[in-house]
Amino acid sequence: MSADCYVAVVPPREEFLVLRGLRHRLLRWGPPAADPIVLLHGFQDCSDTFQFLVDALPRDWSFVGLDWRGFGGTEATGEPYWFPDYLADLEALLDALEAAAPAALAAPAAPRGGRIIGHSMGGNVAALYAGVRPARVSQLVSLEGFGLPRSQPTDAPVRYRQWLEQLRRPPRGSNYGSIAELAGLLARRDPRLPPAHADFVARAWTRDPGPPLALHFDPWHRLVNPMLYRREETEACWREIAAPVLMVLGEESEYRPRLLEDGSDAAFRAHFRRLPLAALPRLGHLLHHEDPGAVAAVVGPWLRATAGQGA
Repeated sequence: MSADCYVAVVPPREEFLVLRGLRHRLLRWGPPAADPIVLLHGFQDCSDTFQFLVDALPRDWSFVGLDWRGFGGTEATGEPYWFPDYLADLEALLDALEAAAPAALAAPAAPRGGRIIGHSMGGNVAALYAGVRPARVSQLVSLEGFGLPRSQPTDAPVRYRQWLEQLRRPPRGSNYGSIAELAGLLARRDPRLPPAHADFVARAWTRDPGPPLALHFDPWHRLVNPMLYRREETEACWREIAAPVLMVLGEESEYRPRLLEDGSDAAFRAHFRRLPLAALPRLGHLLHHEDPGAVAAVVGPWLRATAGQGA
């Protein structure tokens, strides 16, 4: 086998579950458990690429990864997406996991708190949800899930015009001639990404037959959101989180500097309680793709140390 082909250590198990009327794809790793760690991927990604991190964490841990609506193998809506739906989809998943747990392990009076690791968009969804539903999250690991740059009310007219113009033209996806072409592009964009990981990600992102190979996500995700991102509201949700939170950042992240002062350690600690920050050297925004071992070395001990401290 080629050295550029990544071989999974812990093989995933695929299943499908209808959540809020859409058929969602799940991946499970590890032994069956009543309370698996929930893995939430970032924008234009899918749950498959948590494979690297799963392989770097203890073999006896149980994980379930969710493909968000319109990403990976989950059903698409074929129309513009509404961000709050992700919070409702996460709640539906937690409800389903709890309902499927053995009766002896299920909490009799109140929902159990879930353990969540989210990257980028997945981390942002998880942190918002943890503030809105504090009792539903017991531990939260956010990998580069620190929100978006602050917007201004005066940005609204331009944003609405942009959205209306985009609605006039059906969005199109991206096509590639081969896995090697896409893997090469990923490696050029992120030189920190090992070749075998780039090949794995390229295969995970293109499940449709080809050539040409189409990225397996709904192009409607590419429309701008007509509603401005209001960071003040996000920060208000963060301050309501009861669970312990670990934020893991890449020192070479291309996104954190865009936050300006909102991306400082002090700014994060002003809104999260008891927040440990781990900034990993020589890693960027896709840190769990680039060096999952370094991420696991921080995440694993923290999950053990904070078990039982949250909701």
